[in-house]
Formats: sequence, C-alpha cells, structure tokens
Amino acid sequence: AGGSATGPATAPAFPESTGQPSGPRPLYLGTYTSAEGGGTGIGLAVYDPATGAVTGRGTLTGVTDPSYLAVHPDGRTLYAVCEGQDGKVTAIRLADRRILGARSTGGAGPCHLSVHPTGRWLLSANYTSGSVAVHPIDDSGALGERTDLVTHSGPPGPGQQGPHAHQVVTSPDGGHVLAVDLGTDTVHTYRLDTRTGRLTEVARARTRPGAGPRHLTFHPGGRFAYLANEVDNTIAVCAYAPDTGRLTIGEPQSTGAEEGTNFPAQFLVTGDGRFAYLANRGHNSLARYAVEADGARLRLLGTTPVAGDFPRQIALSPDGGLLFAANQRSGTVSVFRVDRASGALRRAGEPYASPLAVCALPL
Repeated sequence: AGGSATGPATAPAFPESTGQPSGPRPLYLGTYTSAEGGGTGIGLAVYDPATGAVTGRGTLTGVTDPSYLAVHPDGRTLYAVCEGQDGKVTAIRLADRRILGARSTGGAGPCHLSVHPTGRWLLSANYTSGSVAVHPIDDSGALGERTDLVTHSGPPGPGQQGPHAHQVVTSPDGGHVLAVDLGTDTVHTYRLDTRTGRLTEVARARTRPGAGPRHLTFHPGGRFAYLANEVDNTIAVCAYAPDTGRLTIGEPQSTGAEEGTNFPAQFLVTGDGRFAYLANRGHNSLARYAVEADGARLRLLGTTPVAGDFPRQIALSPDGGLLFAANQRSGTVSVFRVDRASGALRRAGEPYASPLAVCALPL
C-alpha cells in the first residue's frame, strides 16, 4: 500500500453508497508512521463488494500516526487521530483528499475517535492521558477549537499506572456518550450538550478489577452492549438504560481463546443484530457469537483463524457482506465474506499487504 500522495487529478470517483454493491468502494487504512516498518500516511485502497478483492491506490501523506479513522455521517469527511505525545485530530475532505487542518486533543496518545450522530461534534479518547476531548465540526467538515476535555480519575486497576481512555462512542439513541477506560476498569457515561459541546458525567460502571476494558459495541436494539476486556481476556454483556445512561456490566464470558496469551481488541455486531464478532490478538482469531434474547445473551459459536498476526481492529462493509481485519504485526488486512444466515466467515482471497495495519475503514 505504498506510493505517493494521491492528488485530485488521480482521485477516483466513487458512487454514492446505496447499500448495494456497485463497483469498487473506498477503503482507508490506518498505520503508525513513526514506528519501524510503519506506513507513510493513510493508506488508500478500493475493494470489490462482491469478491472482497482489495487494490491499492497509494497513500495520503501529511498525517502523522493515523492509528484510528472515522467518517462523517454524510460520507464527505474523514477524521484521523494523530497518536503522538502531542495528540491531534485531523479532518480530510474526501472529494479531493485535502487536509482541512488538525486540532489538539489536549492530551497524549489519542487512539480512538467517533463522530456524534448529529454530525456536529467529534469525540476522541486520549489513551496516555486518560481523557476525552470534544471538537465542533463545521459545515465544511473542518474542526473547530476544542469545546471540552474531561480527564478520568479513580484508582488504577491492578498493574495499571492511571487512567487510559481507549474508546469514546455515542449510544444508539444519541442520548449519551460512553468512554471506556482500560486503566481504571471503568466505563463512564456522559451527557453531551449539543449546543455547547460540553460533557457532563452521569454514571460510572466498574468491571471486575484487572479486566482492562478496551472496546464497547452496542446491539442495534440499543438496550445492550458488548464489552471486550483486553487485560483478563474476557467479554461481558452489558445492559444499557437509555433514560439514565446507566450501564450494568454482566458476568465475564469466554473469548474463545483460552490457550496462550490473548488480548481481545474489538467487537462488531451485524446490522440485523443476529451475530457478533470479536478480534483476538495473540490467538489471532475472530470469535463468532450468536446474539440471543434480543441482545441480552451472547453464545459462542466458534473461532475462525484471522490469517494474520495481531488483529487490532475489525470493520464490516456498509452492506454487511464483508468483514475486514487489520493485522498489526503481519502488516496485512484480511477480508472475509459474511454468511448472512449463519454468520460464518469465509476468507476472500489472500490478505492485502499494508504496513503496520492498525485500522481498516471500508466505505
């Protein structure tokens, strides 16, 4: 996925997403530019929705350590964290790949970001500092100056030195923002004032000590969420109360990766809410779960080898037909066809080479 910066002249035009495969679709790839063997920017590629085949289209340079990516709900702007000591978030206009500027996150090591469903606010999580930042998004997709920065507190979990915010996401109803903190074994719930961009904490949910929660994914029904616990290699089903924002974390369950050392990374739930997938780093597998009781239960169905090393992040194509796994240590992206009836995964060709692949964002 090498190559030089792709300018407007060579930027391929992509059809508007209709939910139906229609020719090549864009795929953006996150990496670490400051690490040995890393990339030189955001990897540009396209994929065939029917076959899963990936074709490289060069690199968008000028963004440092873009380890996590997100797209605006209108599909026109891409956002990337710059995961350095002086953390930043960057906006890129997709029509001509123009960088619209970067803003400070007010912390170190931002590792996750998401766009609020209103499309007016960008939320980011500073891992090293254990804080969550909010930036306004203007009509062009560009970012304004930060409107809030909330630093987590609380006793660190076993083996941790302090707070480590790993993810920040909005609940499906749009009513609350939830931040997962690995360092304090806590999920924080906030209300976002959509006029001022300020966060107010309304609840905290604690995992068992040493769980190291990393990533939370909601079931589309909006009453349950699934938590990947990186440190103790477990998952948990969580009940969510939309009125109060309170999260109730259930008992630890299996990741399907009991042998050897394993660090679960990320959950995905299919659009119809019938299946969930978990990326297992170490075991190097994708665990598949049947979602039962309207989201209240997960039943482990088995694991599929990821055909790569250390799957850091996974994503479904917008139509749900493909699953992409970004394998950090092997520098590859594995693509799987998703069987809608059984949830089974079947590899679509050989993994695509992409240096230090830590995020794959199919549009």
